[in-house]
Amino acid sequence: MQLEQKEINVHTKIILFSTLCFAVSALASPDIEYWTTDKGADVYYVHAPELPMVDIQIVFDAGSTRDADSLGIAMLTNSLLAEGANGEDADTISNGFESLGAIYAADVGYDSASLQLRSLTDAELLTEAIENFKKVISTPDFPNDALERKRSQMLIAIKAKEQSPGAIAKDAFMSAIYQSHPYGKPSEGNEASIKSIKREDIISFYRKYYNAKNSMIAIVGAIDRKTAEQISEDIVNALQDGKKAVPLSKVNKLDVSKNIFIEYPSVQTHILVGQPGVKRGDADYFPLYVGNHILGGGGMVSRLFEEVREKRGLSYSAYSYFSPMRFKGPFIAGLQTKTDQSDEAISVVLENIKNYIELGPTEEELISAKKNIIGGFPLRVDSNSKILNYVVVIGYYKLPLDYLHTFNSNVEAVTIEHIKDAFKRRLTVDNLVTVKVGTSTNNKNKEN
Repeated sequence: MQLEQKEINVHTKIILFSTLCFAVSALASPDIEYWTTDKGADVYYVHAPELPMVDIQIVFDAGSTRDADSLGIAMLTNSLLAEGANGEDADTISNGFESLGAIYAADVGYDSASLQLRSLTDAELLTEAIENFKKVISTPDFPNDALERKRSQMLIAIKAKEQSPGAIAKDAFMSAIYQSHPYGKPSEGNEASIKSIKREDIISFYRKYYNAKNSMIAIVGAIDRKTAEQISEDIVNALQDGKKAVPLSKVNKLDVSKNIFIEYPSVQTHILVGQPGVKRGDADYFPLYVGNHILGGGGMVSRLFEEVREKRGLSYSAYSYFSPMRFKGPFIAGLQTKTDQSDEAISVVLENIKNYIELGPTEEELISAKKNIIGGFPLRVDSNSKILNYVVVIGYYKLPLDYLHTFNSNVEAVTIEHIKDAFKRRLTVDNLVTVKVGTSTNNKNKEN
């Protein structure tokens, strides 16, 4: 009866919490506090008292760039942490979170791997949720049956990618612009690499990268600073000390352009154009961000959309974006079009990129872009989860703590000359990589 009553109380609190989510918005521009735990982990904290909840994310330098020769091991390791820990199986762990009204999540990118906990701030519920979270992080069992199940799932996903022209294009594009750099390898690995990974490889990877010194924590929620400090110490103390991951090599600059065609029986040809672009914290970030909003990031009001779709009807949409990462993340312009229009579409995209680099935007375009970006800023931080995402980026990539406070002023400060200068230095039209995936008249794969 006590267990049933506890679950009733939990569900009641969840209903109340859900109601509040619709009634209360998060901080428009949150203050971020920073400190370091006794074991050397950085902690970034935002007090958000509007909702009776807390989001906690621990991030490790354990992304797919750490795969080395075992492609996919970062993703496989991360996916197995909650599949068995401290002698408990996956169902027990999952039910443990669910019975407390807590949510567990895990994710892997190129630069990092993360584990996240969302919990109500009721003292009893939060304490138990953190204990469950610590088990997953610090005492994973990596059971063989779960390993084989996850391995099978990843192999199915890899096979599915072979049926997706968009995924084929993206893998070929990343490989071409990053060459031997880890960014050029698929995070999920390939069939051969996934089949070759052994349980002892996963344990070794975990021990090497999932440690206190190789981690950072972000906390956003309705707990005070003292409680946040206690939680962060508690979580980090459960981890082994370990070492920080060894720094990786930087991205090499492309010296020549490259055109890649991959035969695939699709109705439309998938096209990607680009090269390495910008890293997190780069001084050119805001001129490139605002400038690209005009070029291809502003949806139906961007130049590429206007030139490719509206004027010529070559594609349903056309876009471009910079994706900053630890090192130079990709600049990508993309679209899908009919096979017999693909060469024309590529020509239009390249010509518009070239003209934009040379001439930049008009004053009217710049004013409109700034209004759009600044006007949409409140929606980017209107929930704890969105704030948490920003806090993680700010903390992991060592951006200024006042990044969110100064975001709009940095956007407003961008000029036409800033954009022209940044684009001329960061994009070289003669060295762009172009990838096409679709059908051809001669049915032959080509690369030059």
